[in-house]
Amino acid sequence: MWNYPKFLAHRGGGKLAPENTIAGLRCGLNHGFRAVEFDVMLARDGVPVVMHDPYLGRTVAGAGNVFDYDAAELVTMDAGNWFSAQFKGETVPLFTQFVQFCKDHGIWMNIEIKPAPGFEEETGRVVAKLTRVLFGPDIASDDPRRIPLLSSFSPLALAAAMQAAPDLPRALLLDRLDDGWQAQARAVAAVAIHTSHKHLTEVLAQQVKAAGYGLFCYTVNDPARAREILGWGVDAFCTDRIDLIGADFA
Repeated sequence: MWNYPKFLAHRGGGKLAPENTIAGLRCGLNHGFRAVEFDVMLARDGVPVVMHDPYLGRTVAGAGNVFDYDAAELVTMDAGNWFSAQFKGETVPLFTQFVQFCKDHGIWMNIEIKPAPGFEEETGRVVAKLTRVLFGPDIASDDPRRIPLLSSFSPLALAAAMQAAPDLPRALLLDRLDDGWQAQARAVAAVAIHTSHKHLTEVLAQQVKAAGYGLFCYTVNDPARAREILGWGVDAFCTDRIDLIGADFA
């Protein structure tokens, strides 16, 4: 069962703003999105930051790995100029900063735990524990739309998150739904399966739904494809094209 928003802005503002930044969140809001998918990993000092890549150079100016730097160093780095000069000076957000902005503006969160290689369990544990602290009263309210959904491609990270904060819902990310996906989902008590729409078929979608899981797809940028998979029973998806697929898409 899926108790969350149906249409999420991918990494904040999709293709219209630098990913995983506060500017991206503002862009998503300006297009009506009050639900977001974003990525979290650990800096060298164990502080969670909002970034997708475990290394610098693509979206953040610099060289080396994220875990070569403390959070205090990362939050001074430019995460916007790569996108356009308009966003020069936009910095790497702390996870707590990103969450607070979302809470202040009523944005529901799918938090993808994105551990650097070798940091799977630590990242899952730290992110889950901090998320539980940040959302304690919301968890007590038992309102799904006030509680974020943790997801990850890493079963180790999800297992650690489950141990650290068992009352936070979890989703298993799989690029393809190969044999054994149900066993993997059960192992981390997942409430949903998140998968690439590119490899999804109607038969697979029906299998996921029949097994009782929510079904979420990434990253759907074509309205026709969006309508097709929704017709198969897909519950929700994230999109980069927030200009083509609106928050009230039908």
